[in-house]
Amino acid sequence: MGIKEGVRTVFINAPAEAIDAIELPTVDLEINLSGDFDYIHLFANSQTELHEKFPALKDHLKQTGMLWVSWPKAGQNGTDLTLTKVIEIGYEYGLVESKSLSVNSIWSALKFTHPRKDKIYANSYGKLKL
Repeated sequence: MGIKEGVRTVFINAPAEAIDAIELPTVDLEINLSGDFDYIHLFANSQTELHEKFPALKDHLKQTGMLWVSWPKAGQNGTDLTLTKVIEIGYEYGLVESKSLSVNSIWSALKFTHPRKDKIYANSYGKLKL
């Protein structure tokens, strides 16, 4: 997941088994969303929850940081989130996706970062708003 030793990290709504599956290096793990972070990881079950949390998470993300969003795979836990919907929401709030992976048997994850200047992002799932 690209998590480097010593980075300032926060998990939001993360189940313990998902954190265990990530196999974190030694990080500066915070419990509150305060200040700027190198690595933020949100676990969300719905589009509403993602819309509610995304702006604040983006505000706390360092320019060089990464925001991972995880959601239940294949409609588990009654989710209305899909890969394409998560990409669309990320673009709506001005972040771009770069990598996806499976956290465990329940959770998928998608990495978002701040867009680079002078790069054109043309994703068919979302329109980048800056």
